[in-house]
Amino acid sequence: MEKISVCIATYNGELYIEDQLDSILKQLRPNDEIIISDDSSTDRTIEIIKALRDTRIKIFHSSHRNLILNFENAIEKASGDIIFLSDQDDIWYPNKIEILLNKLENYDLVFTNLNIFNENIKNSQAMFPVDKDYNNVFLNFVKNHCVGATMAFKAHLLKYALPIPKNIEMHDMWIYLIGATYGKTFYYRQPLIYYRRHDSNASNTGGKTTNSLLEIIKIRITWIKVLLKRMEKIRKHNKNIK
Repeated sequence: MEKISVCIATYNGELYIEDQLDSILKQLRPNDEIIISDDSSTDRTIEIIKALRDTRIKIFHSSHRNLILNFENAIEKASGDIIFLSDQDDIWYPNKIEILLNKLENYDLVFTNLNIFNENIKNSQAMFPVDKDYNNVFLNFVKNHCVGATMAFKAHLLKYALPIPKNIEMHDMWIYLIGATYGKTFYYRQPLIYYRRHDSNASNTGGKTTNSLLEIIKIRITWIKVLLKRMEKIRKHNKNIK
């Protein structure tokens, strides 16, 4: 039975972390784990997590003051065969893990649609139209539709994805591009998480970019350079071990 590692980067998440963990723990098996990397929270985040007294939760500490590095720390500590990424303030659908594990039988990385809400979950709405397929590398390169909090992937991709480059915007697009380059990806059109929007979100653009066209072009050029550099490094490594 493949082991699942759910990786969460926390920072001052006391308001919603218990709801998030509760929605995940109900779906995990005894041998699965939740890896939490906490970036020096100053509120009750760690206290709340420890109060759950669940041995599947493993807490690690970070002091990077950086979301990408905090996620990287969590991912590096994961021991599972399947990696799920999670934010600290969302709520998972009760069948999320079951559905994505089924899809991962044929794919290396899967990501899904998501329902956005503020405080009233009943007023949530899908971020992306459910009749559209966003499993297209070029489309996601132009505008990323792969939200990290919806993502699950096989751990073998980490040998290509880590370390996460330091000059990129977010970890989710990087991992998606690695998955598309070294494996098969799948987009699930229906939402499988309730994605909470509030003032403290690490990313609070609601799927919209605030960058100018010139800035977007510069960012995409950086992405191309970073990916090509990683691909060349992997190619040389594979050549040397033959």
